[in-house]
Amino acid sequence: MIPKIYISAVLEMPFERAWARVRDFNGLPGWHPAVIESVIESRQAPDQVGCVRNYKRRDGLQLREQLLALDDLAHSISYSLLDPPIPVRNYIATLRLSRITELDRTFAEWLAWYDCAASDEPSLCEAINGVFRSGLESLNGRVGR
Repeated sequence: MIPKIYISAVLEMPFERAWARVRDFNGLPGWHPAVIESVIESRQAPDQVGCVRNYKRRDGLQLREQLLALDDLAHSISYSLLDPPIPVRNYIATLRLSRITELDRTFAEWLAWYDCAASDEPSLCEAINGVFRSGLESLNGRVGR
């Protein structure tokens, strides 16, 4: 299945620093400009598959996402959107990192798959693309060189 959204970026930072930020499923407020607070429900660890993060965005939107996979070998996390406040179904996203050894940088890819009505697809693609892009740009600037 082809993802509906695919964003990639070269992060100007060592791989270990980028992965430490991304692997913390509850760490979005520390690097994503749209997120102001986040909690893991049921007192689970933020790296426990199945945990649910409940976070609030600056625009007031509240989202719940469940960690589906955290792979320290492939350096990726996958999560689903629970009770979506937007018109999507079966939403799954993956954020994965790769080491660029020669330059001591990191290659990041953020992908999403979901179902939606054809009439909603253009606006959803634009919105999700913007969320992913601003997240990677901010991750790059905040974790930095």
